[in-house]
Amino acid sequence: MTRAAVAPAKTSDIRLRLEPGLKQDASRVLASVGLELSGAIRLFLTQVVVHRGLPFEVRQPNAGTIRAMRQARAIASPRFASATELFDELEGRKDRKARRAAAKK
Repeated sequence: MTRAAVAPAKTSDIRLRLEPGLKQDASRVLASVGLELSGAIRLFLTQVVVHRGLPFEVRQPNAGTIRAMRQARAIASPRFASATELFDELEGRKDRKARRAAAKK
């Protein structure tokens, strides 16, 4: 007998609702490694069984990590009161007087 002859039939269905963009992005990533979405889900569930839980660590950030994440976001996205302030920051405050004089004209 061949292995295919004794393999159990796939009889269970899983329905999953998710955002279309997530599905498209995940499908694209999985295709780049030769997997389809259904194969990746099967692989994930197999690993859940092997590990008797999630095959990766799920952690919630502590207060220090949350504080650092907020600081990083504040640094990464500075706020400016005007376009002039933005350009001054981008240009290292070069020619500030010249730009202000030109703006007054």
